Amino acid sequence: MKALLPGLYLLPVPIPYPLQTVNLYLLRGEGEVALLDTALGTRTARGTLELYLAELGLCFQDVKTVLLTHHHPDHYGLAGFFEGLGARVYLHEEELPRGHRFWLEPEAFEEASWQLFLEHGTPEEALSGIRETMAKTRERVHPPQSPIPLRDGEVLEVAGRRLRVVWTPGHADGHAAFLLEEEGVLLAGDALLERVSPNVGLWAYTRANPLKDFLASLRRLGELPARVAYAGHFGPILEVRKRAEELLLHHEERLQALLHHLERPQSAWELSLKLFPQELDPAGRRFAFAETLAHLEYLRHEGVLDREGPPYRYFRP
Repeated sequence: MKALLPGLYLLPVPIPYPLQTVNLYLLRGEGEVALLDTALGTRTARGTLELYLAELGLCFQDVKTVLLTHHHPDHYGLAGFFEGLGARVYLHEEELPRGHRFWLEPEAFEEASWQLFLEHGTPEEALSGIRETMAKTRERVHPPQSPIPLRDGEVLEVAGRRLRVVWTPGHADGHAAFLLEEEGVLLAGDALLERVSPNVGLWAYTRANPLKDFLASLRRLGELPARVAYAGHFGPILEVRKRAEELLLHHEERLQALLHHLERPQSAWELSLKLFPQELDPAGRRFAFAETLAHLEYLRHEGVLDREGPPYRYFRP
């Protein structure tokens, strides 16, 4: 645990994913304790978080407000646990019918989710591994039952601080960053990361063009009056505009790489194996597929590519 400002603490919590830890942020002031994101619902995560709270003389029940940056399990997994203890849970309104519903009502998108993989060339054997991974993940996610919707530009008074909600779709449809305007501090979630590019995936429940959303979010983040961004993983970002520009360039390079590989019509699954040739477990291959599909659909919406099918194959018109 690390104090970033008086009353603002960084709480890195272990997660069983390649990123290894997720950064939670605790705000304390004026008799209120708030938590930004919650980690995954594992025994290790819960125990680590309990120890951090104890260091501050707190317990789980003292957390009265939970602000969620987005619905991904490493940020959202324990939200329902805190809600059950009496905390108010906030989530951007765009997440409610999409990412939040994905966890709250598993049947809502299940058939469409597997169909998306099959229509874009995923072999049954690979899909079987992805199914097993998702079933295990669902056991670790405890969705809140009645999250309070957040709106872009809304200003919250939390633990003695003013936080402005900044809607940053792309990594998730309802991803929200929180700007402490007086301090010039951005709690960025996964909209910006120090070392890697946030995954931008197209899923059965997402908006039609998540990469277009993400590129627009990066431009918006680069214009914010933030002297530092504290992200959902890794260390602080001291030059927010520069990092946003680096990620814009990264995705332009990835789009060019896709076009380079399209010497013949190919499926999103085939192209994901070329764009991400490294050895990946089913969870990693799932993300690689969704990111490749997001880039292909961006190019299709821009009129650069077309597709035929299903099963779909992309080609230069």
